[in-house]
Amino acid sequence: MTDAPETAAEDRDELEGLYGATDAVVREVKKGIAETKPDVVTALIEPLHAADMADLFEHLTPDERDILVTLVGADLDPEFFTHLDETVREDVIEVLDTERLAEVVNELETDDAVDLIEGLDASEQVELLNAVAPAERALYEEALRYPEDSAGRLMDREAATVPSYWNIGQTIDYMRSDADLPSNFYDIYIVGPTYRPVGLVPVSRLLRTERPVGIGDIMDTELKLIPATMDQEDVAFLFRQYGLVSAPVVDDHGRLVGVITVDDVVDVIEEEHQEDMLKLGGVSEDDFYDAVIDTTRSRFSWLLINLGTAILASMVIALFDAAIDQVVALAVLMPIVASMGGNAGTQTLTVAVRALAVKELTPTNAMRIVGKETLVGGINGVLFAALMGFVAWFWFESVQIGGVIAAAMVINLFVAGLAGTMIPLTLDRFGIDPAVASSVVLTTLTDVVGFLSFLGLAALVLL
Repeated sequence: MTDAPETAAEDRDELEGLYGATDAVVREVKKGIAETKPDVVTALIEPLHAADMADLFEHLTPDERDILVTLVGADLDPEFFTHLDETVREDVIEVLDTERLAEVVNELETDDAVDLIEGLDASEQVELLNAVAPAERALYEEALRYPEDSAGRLMDREAATVPSYWNIGQTIDYMRSDADLPSNFYDIYIVGPTYRPVGLVPVSRLLRTERPVGIGDIMDTELKLIPATMDQEDVAFLFRQYGLVSAPVVDDHGRLVGVITVDDVVDVIEEEHQEDMLKLGGVSEDDFYDAVIDTTRSRFSWLLINLGTAILASMVIALFDAAIDQVVALAVLMPIVASMGGNAGTQTLTVAVRALAVKELTPTNAMRIVGKETLVGGINGVLFAALMGFVAWFWFESVQIGGVIAAAMVINLFVAGLAGTMIPLTLDRFGIDPAVASSVVLTTLTDVVGFLSFLGLAALVLL
């Protein structure tokens, strides 16, 4: 038993060698801020990566963040803002003046700059855009006109492009001399006279090819052209489906307007995953860093809906109050039926919502999946019916009670398997996000069916 703690300690030591914002660093920074020792704090944060600095800020209180922002000032790495939680970023931005924020925006890639700007209020956006250079302002304003969570918001406006008549030598010389190229890129895009992408060449292939070879001779012509208005979730699907590292974004006329790279898509996948997970729990957004009153307000409406559904289930129980009064065992056993149905339905629902999100569950295979999940629910119902039936029989010394709960278990788990797939499919068909409403509908249904089948059968058999 003594080996486990030692192994855990070794794992933490390994992480501390790779990760900057360790608990020890956070504690020392907090101590330095509390004791007003700017030199100590500066020495601690100087070696931190921008992502580690963001984690450090998220561990501090709002007052400590204000002090640290004032202390660091102009030395804050612009990349730091791309890693911050949105709520924390808003707090940090409030401490910075418009001139400093404009400097940050100018040093970021356009996609990261747009992400920062769109989080500001309308008046703050105008003030900040007026503080940046006219050329950059035009790019940001155009990006902000695209729908939220679209490829146009996600893309980087800078792209490495060359004409199809160049050779490898010209392309390499251009890459070495042109100052307007993106700081990081994976593919060279070949464009025609109207700036429509006609092919791409991975940088690795470019560097392994002789200089006299024409760029058009080695380019890939099968491109996945992403419309600027495409939802970012669909963009993530394309990247995952085809193993892309970058993809061109085009406007309504097919002209290249930007590039999306895999690092941006990784963020989208994580964001969409977190969003669906939070919605399934009845939370609209990540409120971990929000104030108490804001978090309370955001969760109240969902809890109010759950209260209504709980009352509905209780009304079903009230229909059989006479039976419950005469047979106390019913009050003891009925939560088991509802709970098993709810858990079985949640298992199916989670798989179905995830499959819809990654486009594995489609109209072409929907009935097969519905049939499978319903069959699984029915089989589990039979198995747990046998188990719980015997338990109830021996517990209350009544074969009738054992038979009633066994039958109710089969019915509710069968319905749970069916509803766990049909509910998200139906909501998706009507354009409603299945992650938002599925869980509350499923819980209500399994509670009502569970209570109704168990108490209804009990009233028929026992009274």
